[in-house]
Amino acid sequence: MPSSRRPGSAAALSLAALSIAALWLAVVAAGEDPPAGAPPVGTPLDFQAIIAEAKRRVFPALVFVKPISESFSSGERTRQEVFGSGVIVRSDGLVVTNHHVVENAVQINCVLYNEKQVPARIVGIDPETDLAVLRLELPAAWKDTPLPTAEWGDAVAIQEGDFVMALGSPFGFSRSISLGIVSNTRRYIGFASRYKYSLWIQTDAAINPGNSGGPLVDTQGRIIGINTLGVDAAGIGFAIPAPTARRVAERILADGEYVRAWTGIEVQALNDFEHNTFFPAERGVKVAAVEPDSPADRAGVESGDLLLEAGGARVDGRYVEDLPGVRTVLADLPLGKPCRLQLLRGAAGESLAIDLTPERKGRLEGEDFDCVRWNMTVKEISRFGDSSIAFHKASGVFVRAVKRVGNAAEAGIASNDILVALDRQPVNSLADFRRLYESLLADSQREKKVLLEVLRRGNRRMLVLDYARDRKKEEEE
Repeated sequence: MPSSRRPGSAAALSLAALSIAALWLAVVAAGEDPPAGAPPVGTPLDFQAIIAEAKRRVFPALVFVKPISESFSSGERTRQEVFGSGVIVRSDGLVVTNHHVVENAVQINCVLYNEKQVPARIVGIDPETDLAVLRLELPAAWKDTPLPTAEWGDAVAIQEGDFVMALGSPFGFSRSISLGIVSNTRRYIGFASRYKYSLWIQTDAAINPGNSGGPLVDTQGRIIGINTLGVDAAGIGFAIPAPTARRVAERILADGEYVRAWTGIEVQALNDFEHNTFFPAERGVKVAAVEPDSPADRAGVESGDLLLEAGGARVDGRYVEDLPGVRTVLADLPLGKPCRLQLLRGAAGESLAIDLTPERKGRLEGEDFDCVRWNMTVKEISRFGDSSIAFHKASGVFVRAVKRVGNAAEAGIASNDILVALDRQPVNSLADFRRLYESLLADSQREKKVLLEVLRRGNRRMLVLDYARDRKKEEEE
């Protein structure tokens, strides 16, 4: 899909170039060193040429991604088309994009540089870094024609103030390019469970809905990041650095997913300005918590320990920006094999060596299920996802959403209720729930009522759900 051309676009670009040139002169006047790889001071910068060259090199590899995704958040299964972006990184049709672009997709179509639409399938996903790899399903006639690709760059070499461009298809429009600078090269936003394994590139290049999954490129047209997050009208956007994206993509290609080890150790920086906590240590990382019945708990690791090494690898978490690297070391420990941890404990700093056997980390989110007759959706509990649910019950099923008008709503069932039992039969997995639900619906002799035992914010309740009315059928009629 070609970029759209509108009156005034050249003028806007000229204004942007003038603003950037003014910024450049201010940097020089202040006596600061120019960015690495910049032309000598006094050399005129031809931003029109720089942008045109980057566009020439990357635009052909830009992909407009159009998934049809399923959602269970309204109390019933619905489908809708969403929009995002991606970039071709291998000539046989491998595309890197964001996980949230293709999450719960049942069908994916991609529009290429030549305005041809082709289907794509998911090779693998990694929700915890918000990355996904797709493979374009190309027509047989294209078998011997390599696709244009974009080149990976070195995000480690970029500096604050370097000029970058964000490419993508914002708001589902035709492909576009926005210009800005790198605001921060090591931004930490890992306070949410999905973003704990990566630092981020912060930029003021516009990243709008639909830009997600597209490339952030340097002035040479090389990928230095994958656009992921934007703050509306704030001039703040975030991209996953290229080394992280490339490593995750390679692991997905090798294994179909990024398999991580689980130790149950939560870490905290030695100098944590967010929580105003400071520990008198020169190296290592603080063990903030140990999950109950985890490998670390069983091995004897305690909250408050100072972790120095894991599996022979040194770990240092002086600041929060160091934590993604520490978590990656722990996540890459070999599964099912004892690994030695070097720790210091207590005020005296007692040295300990503890052997821990990591387990495979489960999915961040469990599977969804649509209870059509009951007018609600349920979700499998994952201890690695919503900790507020897993705190009350480590496995089983909770209510994802309740349809506004329906049998579940009339019974008083609410979102986030944990389903402990159906008809006095225990529910310890999604398989248990589906079996009991389908058995109840198949029994034509019983009264169309079921006793539900639920756990709501830690308190048990008994509810009676009357499903004599088939609301779905009534709506269709």
